[in-house]
Amino acid sequence: MDKEYQLSEAIEAALDTKAQDPVVIELGDICSFTDYFFICTGTSSRHSQSIADAIEERLKQDGLRPLHIEGHSEGEWILLDYFDFVVHIFSARAREFYDLERLWRTGKRRDAQELVTQRTV
Repeated sequence: MDKEYQLSEAIEAALDTKAQDPVVIELGDICSFTDYFFICTGTSSRHSQSIADAIEERLKQDGLRPLHIEGHSEGEWILLDYFDFVVHIFSARAREFYDLERLWRTGKRRDAQELVTQRTV
């Protein structure tokens, strides 16, 4: 299973759990530790935790487990590191404060929904 398929599985799990404002940033040419960031927002700590749990469960079914998880117990910024891609689930306040989209603006933005649609076609 290739990394774009795995990423699209993570995106679909997040969208199925009503994640908001999904964004994918392709970093392969400018980053040494991952190829993609998937960024989305949860409406509450519990919602963010549910999104993370759904992603983890979906990818576990495919035999993929995160190398590292950060922030799950707090739920303000949850990070799931799958090596080829890193999932960032933010509260609205934390997403605005850390502004990863601005920090990594030299990366290529990809349409998250399009990655899911391409997989199913």
